[in-house]
Amino acid sequence: MAKQFKVTLKRSLIGCTQTQADTVRCLGLRKRHGIAMVNDTPANRGQIIKVQHLIDVEIVK
Repeated sequence: MAKQFKVTLKRSLIGCTQTQADTVRCLGLRKRHGIAMVNDTPANRGQIIKVQHLIDVEIVK
């Protein structure tokens, strides 16, 4: 398993449900093209899967 993920917000939160917007905020993203480093945990993986259509994920070793 990877140690961290580099998560980038690619799409706007306009038109998303409130739970999706809250999930993006919990990942540490605020604006479009914002980048956050997220640890590889089962909880974070679940959040990434929930908003995978809004973000871009890269594995950082």
